[in-house]
Amino acid sequence: MNGDFTLFTPTKVVFGHDVETRAGEFVKAFGGTKVLIHYGGQSAVRSGLLARVEDSLKKENIPYVTLGGVVPNPRLEKVYEGVALCKANGVDFLLAVGGGSVIDSAKAIAYALAEPEHDVKELYEHTRAPKACYPLGVVLTLSASGSEMSDSSVISYEDKKRGVNSDLCRPKFALMDPALTKTLPAYQTAAGCADIMMHTMERYFVNGNRMELTDAIAEGLLKTVMHNALVLRDDPENYAARAEIMWAGSLSHNGLTGCGNDAGDWACHRLEHELGALYDVTHGAGLTAVWPAWARYVMKNCLHRFVRFAVNVMGVAPGATDEETAEKGIDALTAFFRSIGMPTNLKELGVSPTEDDFKLLAKNCAIAVGGKIGSAMPLYEKDMEAIYRAAKE
Repeated sequence: MNGDFTLFTPTKVVFGHDVETRAGEFVKAFGGTKVLIHYGGQSAVRSGLLARVEDSLKKENIPYVTLGGVVPNPRLEKVYEGVALCKANGVDFLLAVGGGSVIDSAKAIAYALAEPEHDVKELYEHTRAPKACYPLGVVLTLSASGSEMSDSSVISYEDKKRGVNSDLCRPKFALMDPALTKTLPAYQTAAGCADIMMHTMERYFVNGNRMELTDAIAEGLLKTVMHNALVLRDDPENYAARAEIMWAGSLSHNGLTGCGNDAGDWACHRLEHELGALYDVTHGAGLTAVWPAWARYVMKNCLHRFVRFAVNVMGVAPGATDEETAEKGIDALTAFFRSIGMPTNLKELGVSPTEDDFKLLAKNCAIAVGGKIGSAMPLYEKDMEAIYRAAKE
């Protein structure tokens, strides 16, 4: 069954060896005259990446300031720090050097600079919608979030982790050298692979309209990520596998794998956001910890999709019934997550929610989504609490 859709992917992608050395060229091409280089920890400094990016700006005679210190689950406090620095120095272009956390933080700064009369926090509280955004570019160092081509930005503050979606924040360019991901710990590489898969699976497990070609693209992407995640588990230096994973990360979250479907499910992401807010867990690991419980909870309400996934993606032989086939598919993906070192429940994730925590997680999730979320199965607060409890161990 075909569905209508709009696909907007304005980001210029430059993919391959040493593309970070051309950052200044692309900043200039997109009109940047004073740049904030935004980055995370010291690895960008120690590896020489930051110096190469700075040299590329110097080559184009583009002045810049730098702001590091972005952490996983990026904080609003760092966004405010970046805004003040940019205002003080007349910055008109943001350059994110890092993964999803750095890119999301840069997007938030870009939103704030474009509407200085407002508090950017209001966007993440959803009390207003963005109307403008400063331009930004990306030098990608982590294959995971897809933020380098997406319309999404997620920021943490107080006890919340909230996102805002708008085409305004899509980066002008993304410079993607797979070799830059070789310095990542194995756990972060695996968590990134899981996040990439989940971005496509959120769009795959839906009721309503689907397009056959979109399904084929989604299934091919998932199988590609699974194959190369195992390659990288055993051979972390493999450039070809890192290239496949990096490109899959962008395609998984730029809208392509959802063309013609009914918007996506996104329940697992919202459930994980509350875990991230309360326990500050790695995003990809939080997703794999809740997915098996979510899948078993909603499976019967979206049985045809789980059957197709089991056969076409996980390669399982059909069982005696559709339910048996779907269960085998869930078991197979759960086993895959474990095979790359990812948790498949909250105990393995390293968190032990109390009774009050289960209620708080569900309450906050329900508030964040306006009462309900989900296409595979609409989930309300009681459902969210049941899934968190089922994910305990």
